[in-house]
Amino acid sequence: MRPQELSADGLAVRRQVLGDAYVDGATGPDDLISTGFQPLVTNYCWDEIWTDETLSLRERSIIVLAITGALGRMEEFRIHTQGAINNGLDEAELLALVKQIAVYAGIPAGVSGHKVMREVVAQHRERTAADASDTDTVAAGPAVADAVSAEAVRESANAR
Repeated sequence: MRPQELSADGLAVRRQVLGDAYVDGATGPDDLISTGFQPLVTNYCWDEIWTDETLSLRERSIIVLAITGALGRMEEFRIHTQGAINNGLDEAELLALVKQIAVYAGIPAGVSGHKVMREVVAQHRERTAADASDTDTVAAGPAVADAVSAEAVRESANAR
């Protein structure tokens, strides 16, 4: 069976949202399972769905986080949290989203999502700070409030 080609448009939006490193890692392996599966993900999910301009990439990020959070798919939730930041969501919006997940999908889903979001936001801050110091300029990007971090401080204080 000959592997199917990856859609250029789907691959482009996948890279825009999730980043080159993630996409290269997902599409790079040359084994039968990967070469047979990645066209489905890239062509169906990213080309058919994510390139449809009816919803913005930002709106799609919110939807994907809500669904993956509710389903407890934390690996996908993690990468799509970074994608949501790439698509312009700030920490206050991420906090509002994870609270809504907790209310509608259950506190355990919200707690898991909250933990993942805090980790992703911290990593994003580290990368942004490193990029800024590398270029001696303030890194451009989405406005990042301290809502999730403030929540973490309150939780830490309450845990003591």
